Order: sequence, then structure tokens, then C-alpha cells
Amino acid sequence: MTTKLPAIVLTAGYGTRLLPLTYDRAKPVLPVAGKPLIRRTLSWLVQQGVHDAVLNLHYKPETITSVVGDGTDLGLSVRYSWEPKLLGSAGGPRQALPLLNSNRFLIINGDTLTNMALGDILDAHERTKAAITLAVMPNTNPERYGGVLVDKDGWVSGFTRIGNPNPSYHFIGVQVVDTSIFLELPDGQPAETIRGIYSSLIKKNKRSLRAHVVSTTFHDIGTPADYLATSLTVAHDEGHHESLVGTRTFIDPTAKLKRTILWDEVTVAKDCVLTDCVIGDRVRLPPGSYFEKLVITVAPESHQIGQREGNLLLVPLSPDEHNTNLDYATFQS
Repeated sequence: MTTKLPAIVLTAGYGTRLLPLTYDRAKPVLPVAGKPLIRRTLSWLVQQGVHDAVLNLHYKPETITSVVGDGTDLGLSVRYSWEPKLLGSAGGPRQALPLLNSNRFLIINGDTLTNMALGDILDAHERTKAAITLAVMPNTNPERYGGVLVDKDGWVSGFTRIGNPNPSYHFIGVQVVDTSIFLELPDGQPAETIRGIYSSLIKKNKRSLRAHVVSTTFHDIGTPADYLATSLTVAHDEGHHESLVGTRTFIDPTAKLKRTILWDEVTVAKDCVLTDCVIGDRVRLPPGSYFEKLVITVAPESHQIGQREGNLLLVPLSPDEHNTNLDYATFQS
């Protein structure tokens, strides 16, 4: 399948919920089973026939551009939209319109992974004449996610906040939009979609936002626990457990690692035991260390979360309900 539509991938955010992992890298650059998240997203777009993509930039932009470049090695053309101040989920696409240069385009969230077929949502958007078409799945976890309300004819009627028990759908970060909706926004001004222009649009026209229900693989990478769960699942599915260990990393043969990710230039000394951990770049763990359900990074000069021990920052990994039944072998060098 080939689409002439360009895509904007939203990559400008701070990734605050992923701290401390995003002290050194922008969220889209986090390695998922050995590959930066953004390269996985762009590769999926190429497989779906997309040839032109725009990435919006704000936080640590050099970490994104250094792993993406102009996109040539991925098989597409990548350009960048710089935001001196964060413009939000609607303001970002509004500023990028000259680069997108199309009367219709895709918006892809930069912190999710899916393998959904774009051809189906593009066909649905064209067939229904919607202004916006959102890819959604049943919201099975309303205690964690706000929801999309959908009427019996498939049109979006509103949005619910986290904790609302009423039946709803979960937006999975893929949408088709008509450019005209964003042209109405002032350029360079922050604006949001779900809680902003989309809610206003529904009030004006109840047949403007369409829900496209999908059954597909979907991974959220919003928190450290999500990141660990997604990385473990992808490594398992791809059959490459070694992809959970970064480059120039040393693991002593006596160390025991279970459901743990090591980034680059990590040293795990003898008799260390790590379970359900994410270890950031350049961390050196002393002999006999025992850690469980922690994110460990080199501590920045200023930090607002976690506990500092020497030059290391230790932050609890929130409970992970997604992968408790996966049994991964202990990793040893």
C-alpha cells in the first residue's frame, strides 16, 4: 500500500512521566529492544507506504536528529519543525503545515508503537467525509486512560477523563486529519486537540470526528514501567533478548539479571542481582549490588525525583500490570 499523505510525528515533548530516563535523551530516542523508538515508528510508516514525514522538535532535539537524520536510510524523507516553545498536540501540527504541504495528513504520537494498517483508516476517512478520524481500541483500563465516546453510528461524541467507568474507547495515537481544521488556528500559539479544538469541533458539528475501531498491536511508552514492559515484549516477540543490552556494556559472569534493560557503557560488577530494572547510560554498579523495580541513572547536577546514592540516581519503577506472566531467562554475560 502506498499513500501520498505525509505524516507528522509528535516528538517535541519533555517526557516528564519518563524521568529520569529522559534527563539525557528525548523520549522518542529511548531504545526499544535495541532500536530507538522513533526509528521503529518511522520504519512502520515506510512499511505502510508513507514517504514524507515531519518531526516537531523542542526538547533535546539533537538526540532525535542524530538518530534520524534526513530519513534516507529508512526509506523516506524527513524534515523538522522547530518549536522555540512547546506548541502542543494541535499547535505543533499547525506550525508544520507548510512542510506538510497537503490538504490532508496523518498525525502520529511519538510515544506509542502499533502495527495497524493505515490503508483501512485512510479508506474510512475518505468514505465518511470526516474532518478527523481517530484510530481507537476498547478502553479496557479507564482507571489509567481517558476515553473516547462513540455513538452508535461511529461518530465521536465526546471524551472522558481518567477514572470514568463508563464504556469508552482508547485513542492509540494514529489519526487522519483535514488541513482546514488546523488552518483556523493562529500560527505559533499553543493549542491542544482532544481537550481543545476537537471538543469545540464536536459542539459545532456532531459528524466531524470519526472513530475507526481497530484490533492491533499497541504499546504505550508513557512511563518507565511501560517502557520496560514494551521493551521486554518486543524483545520476546522478535526473539532477541540480547537487544536489551546496549553497546560497550560489561556484565560480570557472576551477575544475575532478570527482566532488566541495560543502556550503553554500563558496568555490572560481580555478584550483582538486578530484577525489573532499567539501567541508564554510563552507570557503574558496585559488586554485590541488589536492586529490584528501579530505574538507575547517573544523577544530573539537579534532579527533583528519586534518591541519590553517590553519583547514581535511584527512582522506583511503578508496578507493572502488563507483563507479569512473561518468564524471561536470567541474562548473564
